[in-house]
Amino acid sequence: MVTTTSRITLLRRAVSAATLAPSVHNTQPWRFAISADSLEIRADRSRQLGVLDPTGRQMFLSLGCAVLNARVSLATSGAGCAVRRFPDPARPDVVAVVQLRPDLPADPELARLDHAMRNRQTNRRHFTDVAVPPELLDELIAVAAAEGAVAHPVHGAEDRAAVARLSQRADSAQITDAAYRAELRRWTTSDPSRLDGVRAMVVPHVDGTSGDDVPIRDFDTSGTGWLPAQTHSSLDQCLILLGTRAENPAAWLRAGEALEHVWLVLTDAGYSASLFTQPIEVGAVREELRTTLRLEVHPHLLMRVGRADVAPSTHRRPVEEVLDS
Repeated sequence: MVTTTSRITLLRRAVSAATLAPSVHNTQPWRFAISADSLEIRADRSRQLGVLDPTGRQMFLSLGCAVLNARVSLATSGAGCAVRRFPDPARPDVVAVVQLRPDLPADPELARLDHAMRNRQTNRRHFTDVAVPPELLDELIAVAAAEGAVAHPVHGAEDRAAVARLSQRADSAQITDAAYRAELRRWTTSDPSRLDGVRAMVVPHVDGTSGDDVPIRDFDTSGTGWLPAQTHSSLDQCLILLGTRAENPAAWLRAGEALEHVWLVLTDAGYSASLFTQPIEVGAVREELRTTLRLEVHPHLLMRVGRADVAPSTHRRPVEEVLDS
C-alpha cells in the first residue's frame, strides 16, 4: 500500500525535477502546491517578461517544460499519473494538476529520460559539423507529435536562408529597443550567488566575431560573457521549428511539454540544443516566418541541434522557495 507520506515524497521529488526545467531568461516562472495525491503547477506572473513576452507565450512554454519534468520524475519512481491542464477556468494561473494514479502504469519511455533531465542544458557554444542522424530526427518528430505539437525540420536552401534573414531582423529590432535591453539586463547576472537569471558563464562573450547566420541572443550586456565569442550558429546546421495548430495558452503549454520531451530525447542521444525565439517574439516577423515557410502551424520557437562541448550549468531556486504550503 502507498502511504500518504510516500505519496508526498514522490510529489516533492517531482517538484524538484520540475525546477530543473528550462525557462525563458531562466526566470523560473512557476509555483507549486502539493495535496495528498496531486501536484498543482501554477504560473508566477511576477516573473513574466513584460517587454519580451507580453502574451505569456514563452512563460507557458517554460511551464510546459516543468510539467514534463514532473511526469518524468513520477515515471522514474514507478508511479502512474494523469495530467489535467487548465482544470479550473476560475483559476487561470493553475496550468496543470498532475495526479497520482495507482491504477495506471508508469510511462517507461519517460522513465528512461531521468538522467537526461539532469544533464540537459541550453548550449550556446559553437556546434561541430557532425550531422544529426535521420533516425534521431524522425524520433524527435514523433515525440513532439505524441505531446500534441509539430516539429518541423527546416530543409532547403531558400527556407534556411529565410529563417536566418528573419531571425536577424527580429534580433535587430529587439536590441534597438531600450525597454528590451533594460529587461535583458535585469535578468542577466554575474553574481555567483543569484539563483535565477542568465549567468555570464553560460553565454558567449560578444565582440562582433560570432560568425552567426542565426543570431544567438546577446546576453553579454556587460561584456563579461565567459564562453568563446565565435559561436558560428549556421543556417546549415540542424534547425527545427516547433509549433502547434492552435494559438492559445493551452497550446503553448503543450508545446512546452513537447519541447522538453524532444530536448531530453536528443540529450539522451548525446546531442545539444540551443533555442531561438527572437523571430517568434516580434509579431510581424512571426507572421512572415509562418507565411514564407508555408507552415500549417503557429511557430513557437526555433531549435538548433548538434554536438558541442558541455557548457556550465545554470542555477535554480530550491524547492522550499517555490513550493507553497
